[in-house]
Amino acid sequence: MTPDHLSVTAAADDVPLNTVDALVQLSFLVHRVLAEVGAEKELSVIQVRLLGVLRGRTAGMLELAAVLGLDKSSMTGLVTRAEKRGLVKRSPSPHDGRAVLASLTDEGKDLADWGTAEVGRRIAALTDGLTASERERLTELASTVVLAHR
Repeated sequence: MTPDHLSVTAAADDVPLNTVDALVQLSFLVHRVLAEVGAEKELSVIQVRLLGVLRGRTAGMLELAAVLGLDKSSMTGLVTRAEKRGLVKRSPSPHDGRAVLASLTDEGKDLADWGTAEVGRRIAALTDGLTASERERLTELASTVVLAHR
């Protein structure tokens, strides 16, 4: 068992979680799913997130850095490593000769599609104990929080 799992179990056995603890523990569960799925394909969580962000679109390096919460040099290194694995390709921006765009290669798209399905399956399994109505309400509340902070 991981320390995260122990704290979820301990908290669940003792008392109901407050909002902060519940959201933090939920983020640990989601992070663990991302880490496990990534590990199956030798990807870090940030690489999994990069593939997810690039799924179905091309993005500039600054935009990617902002979405992933990385500085420009870290973003460059992340894209370089993904490019070396054949998952991402770079191209010049048609609007700014100094800017570079990143997009998925065919192999990157296949991996992103697999990861999306696998993460989706495992995240859905986290809510197996909820009714359809409870799942819908959880989705509404989580969406409200996320959209308020974009």
